[in-house]
This record gives sequence, C-alpha cells and structure tokens, in this order.
Amino acid sequence: MKKYYLMLLAMMLLGSCGQKQEQNAKAPTRVTTLVVSPGMVDNAQTYVGVVEEREATAVSFTGMGVVKRMLVNEGQAVSKGQLIAEMDDTQARNLLSGAEAQMTQANDALARYKMLHDAGSLPEVQWVEIQSKVAQAKSQLEVARKNLADCRLTAPVSGIVGRKLIGTGETAMPSQAVVSILDISTVKVKVAVPEAEIGGINATTPTSIKVEAINGSYQGGRIEKGVQADGLTHTYDIRINVANGDRKLLPGMVANVRFISDGSQAIGRKMVPVTAVLKKSDGTLFVWTVGKDNTAHRTTVTLGRMQGNYVNVKDGLGIGDRIVIEGYQKLSENTKVVF
Repeated sequence: MKKYYLMLLAMMLLGSCGQKQEQNAKAPTRVTTLVVSPGMVDNAQTYVGVVEEREATAVSFTGMGVVKRMLVNEGQAVSKGQLIAEMDDTQARNLLSGAEAQMTQANDALARYKMLHDAGSLPEVQWVEIQSKVAQAKSQLEVARKNLADCRLTAPVSGIVGRKLIGTGETAMPSQAVVSILDISTVKVKVAVPEAEIGGINATTPTSIKVEAINGSYQGGRIEKGVQADGLTHTYDIRINVANGDRKLLPGMVANVRFISDGSQAIGRKMVPVTAVLKKSDGTLFVWTVGKDNTAHRTTVTLGRMQGNYVNVKDGLGIGDRIVIEGYQKLSENTKVVF
C-alpha cells in the first residue's frame, strides 16, 4: 500500500512539472520592434542644437533720465511703433517751453526788422544777423521737441519681448538697453558640427529637427555655415532656418537635429537598421517579422544601398510590416512575442 501511494505521488509531481513546462513554453518572448515606413535616413549621428531668434533688437533711450513707466512684460508680443516705456519728461517740457518762448521772440523781432529792411533803413548786416537768430531759435525748438519725444520709447520692430533690463524708477543711461525685442517668426537652430563632417553639409542639405520641449517635429530650411572653427573643439557652427509661424519655438530650447546628406535617394525607401538583418546558414538574408497573431517569422529580404546604420530593403518587406530589432536571439519560427 505504501508503494502505491509513493507511485501516485510521483505521477502527480511529474504531471505538475509537465504543466509548468507547458505553461513556460507558451509564455511569449519580449522583443523590441519597428514598423517599416518610408522616410529619410541620414548617414551621420544626431546632433544637439539650440534654438535662436532670427534677430534680436536692443531698444534704448537716447538720453538719460528716470523711467516713469514700463508698459511691457517679458514674453509679450509687441508691434512696431507700440509704446514700451516712458521717462520722466519734466525737464524736457521745461526746455521745450523755453525754446518756444525764444522762437516767439525771434519771430517778433524778425517781423519788426523786416519793416525797416523793406523801407531801406536797416543795414544788411543787421538783417542777416536777425535771420540767423531766427534760424538758431528754430533749431533749438526742434531739438527740444525731439528731446521730449525721446522720453517715450517705442518698438522699432515687431516681435516678442525677450528681456526687460530696466524697471520703473531706475535711471536709464543713453544707449543702455531697456528691453530686447526678438523676431521669432523664423528661428535658427544652432549646431556645432565636427570639421570631419562639415564638408558633407551645404546650404540645401535636408534636415529633420525634433524639439522635445513642445513635442514638435520640423523640417529645416536653408543652412548658414560658419567659416571659422572653434580652436578647442574643432567644430563649426551652422544655423538652420526653421519656419515658426505659430511661435511655439522659443530661443534657448534644445533640439535634436539629423542631417540627410542624400535625401533625394532616401525618400520613399524602406530603411531598416543593419543590425536587424540576419544571415541563414546558406547565406540567405532575412529579418524577423511579427504577424498579426503576434508570432515571429523568418522573412527573406533583398538589400539595396546602405546609409549609415540603416540599409534599404529592396524586396521582401512592405510598408507597415513590423520587424524585430532587439531580442531576436531568443526567437524561432512561430514564437509568440510581445512588444
């Protein structure tokens, strides 16, 4: 009887192990996949760039004085001619009043001397002298009017207020920047490129730009290449023009930039990572594809031209096919996978 129980217990243990092995065999294999899609693949690495404004304008008063009012804030959009700040104009108004009084006096003297001149009883020297005094008074009046007008600071261009450098109550000096106005209707992405790769980039090289801060992707425009290398890093600064009509790109944002040195040949091709292509014992090339039932299959492929870490698949794959790019070492035909 004891032997019978021992045999029964052994059979139960063997059955339990078999079930566990069967469950383990059915457990799907985790892999990393990529959906095949047409696109542009560069033959260089991704560079880190910084967004810059297209142009920055420092706005300042032409004279010295205490700022009475600041009418804009950082990040505010301003239009050309919009009032930005005002300076205390008490002294300017007093000077204007004095200049206006002198102008009135000079005009009155001119009218009286004119009658004498017309009558022929005024020496020509005195007539020239009074005319000179009128001209001087007029010049002083124009200067006084301009000094008063200069107490009002207006935007010379349209844009976004970048920095406000002076506040209300502070003394502004001549030509000292009060605010900076940034033109960001178009921005530039500045990238430092190693000297070994600068030769492959020209003014029309296609670029793909990704800005994580706003989760935005952009197509780069015309490229401006620097001609002087950094003495320490041996890199050249280039700037890529990017349209920014919605003004989401702001100066200082970090961007990931990819250069496509042969974009015309890469457009529309099915590009896959070189590491995803494997070789059978007979030399046939294949990739692991994932079917709709999430099972792995060996798919024979014919390759074309390589571009960097990618290769063009001429035959064997279609747009939308899902391929395994990591974890394929654990696969066999019809293996269940998760990704």
